[in-house]
Formats: sequence, C-alpha cells, structure tokens
Amino acid sequence: MDVGDYRNLEHGVDEIFINRWSPRSMSGGLLDQETLMGLFEAARWAPSSSNNQPWRFLYARRETDRWPLFFDLLAEGNRIWAIRASVLVVIISKTTFDFNDKPSRTHSFDAGAAWENLALQGARKGLVVHAMQGFDYERAKKTLLIPDEYQVEAMVAIGRPGNKEDLPENLREREFPSGRKGLMDLIGEGLFPWPVDDGRL
Repeated sequence: MDVGDYRNLEHGVDEIFINRWSPRSMSGGLLDQETLMGLFEAARWAPSSSNNQPWRFLYARRETDRWPLFFDLLAEGNRIWAIRASVLVVIISKTTFDFNDKPSRTHSFDAGAAWENLALQGARKGLVVHAMQGFDYERAKKTLLIPDEYQVEAMVAIGRPGNKEDLPENLREREFPSGRKGLMDLIGEGLFPWPVDDGRL
C-alpha cells in the first residue's frame, strides 16, 4: 500500500512519520523476543518530566496462558481483529514522582511519548502496532493487579501484517491510512482561539 495515496504533507518531515498508521489486519504470526524487546527499548528512551519515566508496559503473548487475561479485557469490536495479534499490551503510568511521591501532572503526557517511540519502532520494523481505548479500564486494573498509584492509559495490539480480506467487511472498508487536519487547524501563534485579529499581534 502506498501511504502517499492517502496522506498529503504540507511540510517536509522524515518518512517514518507519514508511513506510520494503525491497521487492524494481522497474520497471527508470532514475534520473536528480540523484536518485541526492541519495541520496549525504543519506548524506554522517551523524554519525561524530571526523567521520572512513569510509563509501564504489561504484556501477554498469544501463545501463553496469560493471553486470555488480556484478550478478555477488550471490547467485542476489538476482539474481532485483535485475535490475530501476537502481543497485547496494557500501558499504565505512575501518577507520582519517584523522588518525592508528589503528583505528576504530566504522567499521561510522558507515557504518550513512550507509546509513540514504541509505535515508530514498530513501523520501522514493518509491524502492525494499533493502540485502542476499547477495553475495560477498571477490570484491567483489578485483573492485572495494578496498584492505585498507577493509571491505566491504553491497550495496544502488536503483530505481523496480514491480509485485510480476513477482516469483516465493515473493517476492510476502514483499512487504509487516515488523513490529518490541516496544520493551521492545529497550531496558533499567540492566544487561543486563533486566528486572533484584535490589533495586539
């Protein structure tokens, strides 16, 4: 698939950003340990406030007995395609700083940076890496024994690319890289809302 058929750049960036997207079709093939650990290694080097590194990744491989614990957390609409994933991941973040136990306002922001590193590494390796919020957050916290000082952020399905024809028809129709809002819809120099035309800029 030529991602450029679906996405138009307004400014020059590295191709890794335009080529990363979130397909659902996976082959069911397994991931080797080195490839999987490489994804987490990329996440490990994300920036964070006070270098607190609040992200944690709980995971289950499809071939292990822990897979059902993770798979059963998914909403029915995600189970349909995630059954062919090799690995399911629950991303959590520590809500306090390690050095003083005070609340961290950026724990979710920082975990998001780690997730993006993981996603880009996955794209670089030609893998499907699809994040989702369609799962039971409360049950995840209870089932996976997540302590109170950690917040559940998202789940991720990781696997090897598959054939989109194996997806249900409604998902096949969505199996292409999504576009983005125009850049000027997302940025503003100065005050919000933009554009501001009151003579002060």
